[in-house]
Formats: sequence, C-alpha cells, structure tokens
Amino acid sequence: MSAPPPSPSPAAPPAAPLHLAVALDGAGWHPAAWREPGARPGELFTAAHWASLVTEAEAGLLDFVTFEDSLGLQSTHPTGADHRTDQVRGRLDAVLTAARVAPLTRHIGLVPAVTATHTEPFHLSKALATLDHVSRGRAGLRVQVCARPDEARHFGRRTLAREPLAGLHDEAADHVEVVRRLWDSWEDDAEIRDVATGRFVDRDKLHPVDFTGRHFSVRGPSITPRPPQGQPVVSVLAGDGGAYALLGRSADLGYLTPHDAAGARAAVGEAREALRAAGREREPLHLFGELTVFLDTSPAAAARRLRRLDSAHGAPYTSDARVFAGTPAGLAGLLLEWREAGLSGFRLRPGVLAHDLPAITRSLVPELQRRGVFRRAYEADTLRGLLGLDRPANRYAAARP
Repeated sequence: MSAPPPSPSPAAPPAAPLHLAVALDGAGWHPAAWREPGARPGELFTAAHWASLVTEAEAGLLDFVTFEDSLGLQSTHPTGADHRTDQVRGRLDAVLTAARVAPLTRHIGLVPAVTATHTEPFHLSKALATLDHVSRGRAGLRVQVCARPDEARHFGRRTLAREPLAGLHDEAADHVEVVRRLWDSWEDDAEIRDVATGRFVDRDKLHPVDFTGRHFSVRGPSITPRPPQGQPVVSVLAGDGGAYALLGRSADLGYLTPHDAAGARAAVGEAREALRAAGREREPLHLFGELTVFLDTSPAAAARRLRRLDSAHGAPYTSDARVFAGTPAGLAGLLLEWREAGLSGFRLRPGVLAHDLPAITRSLVPELQRRGVFRRAYEADTLRGLLGLDRPANRYAAARP
C-alpha cells in the first residue's frame, strides 16, 4: 500500500506592504537642482509648482508627501545665514501650501513641517485641524525644533544662547501634547446644528484642556472642531538623543537616517527604546528610513548626473541621510534589505524633483509592485488609514462617566 502524499506546505504569509513617502523641498535636495533642465525655477513660489509635484506623487500611489519649512532663509551654516546667492533661498509656508493643494488631490497624505520652537501650540492645533478638514482626513505634522539665533531674532522673545538642544526637544514634546489635547477638546458629536431648537453646539462637549507645564499654560478649548482623523499623524526626524526622546514621547511616525543595514538596525533599536522609556511600547509606531536619491537608467548614468550637479555646485553633495545614486531596481533592493531591520517604510528625498520624483513614481513604484510589496490602488481615504493606524478615541469623551 503506497504512502499517502505529503501534505502541502502552508503558503508563506504575504509580505507586509511597504510604505513610501517623498520629501518636497524647492527644486530638489541637491543645491544645484534648480539649475537642471526641467526645474523651472521661475515657478518655485507658485501654487502650480507644488500642485504638480503632489499630483505626480499621488499618481504613484505614495502614502504621503512632506513639505519642508523653516523660519529663516535656507543656509549651509547650521547656526546662521550663509548669504549665498547661488542656491535656492526662500520658501512658501508649508501648512498653507498643503492646504492649497489639498482640494486638488483625493488620497495622498499631506505633511507640512512646523518649527515648534517659535510657534504657539494653539495656532498650530487649529491650522492642522483646518488642513485635516480641508483634505478630509489626510493631514499630518512633522514637528521640528530650531536653535539658530538668526531665527530667534525674528521673534525677539528668546535668545537660545543658553538653551540646550535637549531642552528644545522637551519643549516640543509639551507643544505636541498641548496640540493633541486641543484636537480632542471638541468631542466628535459636539456640533448639533439643530435649526429647530437653535442649538449649534453642545457646550458640555467642548472641553478646556487646562494644560500647565514648564513651557506652556493653555486653557482651551480649540476654536476648530475635532479633525476628521481625530488626531492627525505626528512625525519626527530623529538624528540625535534629544530627537529620539521627542520621537518616543510624541510621534506616530519617526524618520531615521541610517547609512547601511547595520545602522538601520541600531536606529530602530534606539527608537523602540525611546518609545519604551516614554511608556508607549504598546502603541503603534512607524519607522521610516531616509535616503536622498539620484535615479537613472544605469548606475553609471546616475553617478555622472550626480557629478555634474556637484560640479555646478562646486563641492560634493553631503547629507545626514544615505545618498543613493543608481537605478530604481537597485534602490528597490536596498529598501527591501533595510526593511529587514524593522523599518516599515521610507521617505525619499529626490535629488532633483524634475527628474527623480517621476523616476520614483514611474519606475521605482512599478518595480516594488512587481516584487509584491507595494499597493496597486489606494485602500483608504485618510492618512491614518493608509498607514494602518486606528482613529483614536477622544480622551474627554472616554473620561465621561
């Protein structure tokens, strides 16, 4: 009697989807990007420029785009202006730009950068809540700090001379806590809009936040109803110990800047430890790797283009993040290798937006789709939905007897 045929091996579970974002800044992240063919520097301060970038990113099914911002002119010097005139200087406000392009898109997340050091949390809370309403649930926030004295002089309220960077990150964590409380200060059903009774809001469902800390004292409530997402996604770029502590206390998503797979494992470990130290180890946290990318049909062509850009700039391009010059297929392999370290996604910085953003959306994305690790259609209409994050309960409604 013959032996029964062996049972078929269970199918391997499908690979977790890879998340992908792009960081938009000027004409691109290389200082000479504005001088490249197709860069159209005369349009950098127009709504049409930003709308075209975001619609291209959405056509590539990316999770979100980020908008860089600062409160001083861009500079090659970390502590002040460099007075250079051969690089892009000046920018539009990131939150307002995101709000302008929101009605032109349907699915992609919109994540402006905001400097918490000189921005009042009450102002930020209503600006981001407004962006979330305008985009119908696609707003996020990249919170950042700044220790540059020239930026501080724009406001005249602090000198920053004796304030350590860790203290600025601690202040930013309080800033985010106030913002989050203000987002919750309206319960979801606080708006009644009952014409017959003349009641527009239920005053019992508007809550003072009564936050008092080392850096802020805020009464509340907000003047803006709770955002559609409940809490827009908060993200932090972690480059030092203080930033990791801010990430651990405040972020739904962190950006890390390793230069190889071993560095990615170490950075993921540090981020997870920061989350544990903040008592949030059971909360979901996305970790994205950062790379500046120069993509072309061959590694040699990408290297030649980077050398040409460097020649126009007068110096080799350097970055806090890994600089990748190669093919979309080569980049796909690198992303999947680094993902094994615990990263759930990547935020790519296109070296030249006119060239490298389409290379991401039209070449890298199809390559990742071919490998079965990237979506073929948007599966959600909110940024939290795209990232697989639940809509959080309102803290004040949850505390109601």
